[in-house]
Amino acid sequence: MADWPLTSDLGPLGALPTVPRLARGFVSVTLNGWGLDALADVTELLVSELSTNVVRASTNPDGSQRYDDEGKLPLLWIRLLFDHERLMVEVWDTLPASLGAPVARHPEPDEESGRGLEIIETLAEDWGWEAVPGWAGKKVWAILKVL
Repeated sequence: MADWPLTSDLGPLGALPTVPRLARGFVSVTLNGWGLDALADVTELLVSELSTNVVRASTNPDGSQRYDDEGKLPLLWIRLLFDHERLMVEVWDTLPASLGAPVARHPEPDEESGRGLEIIETLAEDWGWEAVPGWAGKKVWAILKVL
């Protein structure tokens, strides 16, 4: 954390459809406090897309909520980190690896979804994901350059 002097965290949150809206509000308040209002719209979009991916992966094909073997909702956390040159967005989740790694798709123009990571690829300077040792889920991150 030494390289990131400013950090702000939100969570744990149940992976419910209301999370992306809550995440956007968290981004707005945090970036305003850091004097980064100019990055709010782009960062809100990134956080919304990343948290929506967790929510969608936490939902069964019929739209019902998916629970783990203990009957618990998947959880997610959102973290913003700022080093005065870069803003990093992290979304951590407890989804099992069996649900797969995040992969950018390039959907056909008539498809209604599947553009989230493509949007992130376009807006972020860099992005990626990683399994975290000792953690049941993964962390997806994106970096924005602060001009």
